Amino acid sequence: MEFLTEQVVSCPYCGEAIEVLIDHQEAGHQYIEDCQVCCKPIIFNVALGSLGNLSVSVRDENEA
Repeated sequence: MEFLTEQVVSCPYCGEAIEVLIDHQEAGHQYIEDCQVCCKPIIFNVALGSLGNLSVSVRDENEA
């Protein structure tokens, strides 16, 4: 099984589309990674669906 998946997400600060590698073992966790364009911290929420599909959502650190 492939444990790394390439995803494209939009930075919640600058709006740029950035490519990130997501580790399937991070499913159910939250972590912070800086935007490759504007260098601001993006909060990543990684989840694994019931069918094994990876779901990634991002937000800025000021969102509730």
